[in-house]
Amino acid sequence: MKIIKLEDQEDQKVFQRSKLDAESVMGTVENILSAVKENGDIAIRQYTEKFDMADLKVLRVDDEVINNSLLNLDDKLINALKKAADNIAKFHKAQIPDEWMIEVDEGVMAGQVIRPLDSVGCYIPGGRAVYPSTILMTVIPAKIAGVSRIICCTPPQPDGSIKDVVLAAAKVAGATEIYKVGGAQAVAAMAYGTESISPVDKIVGPGNIFVTAAKKMVYGDVDIDFPAGPSEVLIITDETGNPDYIALDIMAQAEHDPNAACVLVTTSEAIAMQVDQRIKEQLNDMERSEIISESLEKYGLITIADSIESAIDFSNKYAPEHLIIMTQKPEEVLKNINNAGSIFLGKLTPVSAGDYGSGTNHVLPTSGCAKMYSGLSAESFLKKPTVQKLSEKGVINLNEMVITLAEYEGLYAHAESFKKRVIDVEKDMK
Repeated sequence: MKIIKLEDQEDQKVFQRSKLDAESVMGTVENILSAVKENGDIAIRQYTEKFDMADLKVLRVDDEVINNSLLNLDDKLINALKKAADNIAKFHKAQIPDEWMIEVDEGVMAGQVIRPLDSVGCYIPGGRAVYPSTILMTVIPAKIAGVSRIICCTPPQPDGSIKDVVLAAAKVAGATEIYKVGGAQAVAAMAYGTESISPVDKIVGPGNIFVTAAKKMVYGDVDIDFPAGPSEVLIITDETGNPDYIALDIMAQAEHDPNAACVLVTTSEAIAMQVDQRIKEQLNDMERSEIISESLEKYGLITIADSIESAIDFSNKYAPEHLIIMTQKPEEVLKNINNAGSIFLGKLTPVSAGDYGSGTNHVLPTSGCAKMYSGLSAESFLKKPTVQKLSEKGVINLNEMVITLAEYEGLYAHAESFKKRVIDVEKDMK
């Protein structure tokens, strides 16, 4: 990996990372979206054959196939899925906000009610690896929020099938429909609908640069969670960091995708050198060594900071999807962290804990979008309509303010609608 001093860091590519790649595919994605919008299932089948080498007759997975998937897996894997599902459910149930109503002025009540979205589409990656955990992370929070229709789209195998573990995860999580569609064409189908797939209100889930670009382009026709592209990690450590853990944490993120981004910021030059050496020693033994090598070559960086404060400043500017704080006092560092998708405290807390078992969500903003977005949550699937009610006293109390402002803005019908109520209330109060 490239090792530099933090003060020498001038490469904007580090901060832009996969944004650059997403921009390069916009034209291709626009063509795919247009084709699916115009030709529906025909376009879906054509792109599925082109990109996934699968000749599909039916896009939806039959319910019987989904139910039988549990029978084809060993108990150890099923139990792991169920335990992960339980932890995810516990965490996300705590995120459901309360409805409330307060008196903002005498006789003026205002508050907020909570309502679920009607339908949600969950994109489940399936190109380089199979991700049943992503089904749990997207479907379960939607289910807890009360969404009635939750569909999943995921790329098929060349024989047109979906892996049993993916179907089993969808069953455990509570998905209502599963479709054998991946890539930008899946996003188009969920956004615009086809003969086989009814459109949804919101699309969530991570994906490659084509999926990320497609989500950005359909936003407005349908809601999305946030840009969730190739995975990334930033690690802050001091001289107490464990170089073995750090090297493995870096390679763990790099193995996701050639466009994954992995950065270490440390105050210790010794740690920097040791981590680099550990990666070199272990890389060739990793099953996905080619992907790891390409990722680290493109977006890998070890940078040496002169202080923890400088490391924190760099991290906040970078706004990583995953942030590991492996310092002597990680809670102290946490106090000054403003921008991160999910934060992992201490040397015993790897990103894989959040990916599978701690209950927190692993669908997180990438490419610096943690400056603006939080990760997927139960609240991502809720609407919060506001409510207000005036009593007779409330009408009188708001009378002068509402009419004055309405008339100042030239909205005289607004003023008249309020004046009429004032007249009637004053008449009733006599």
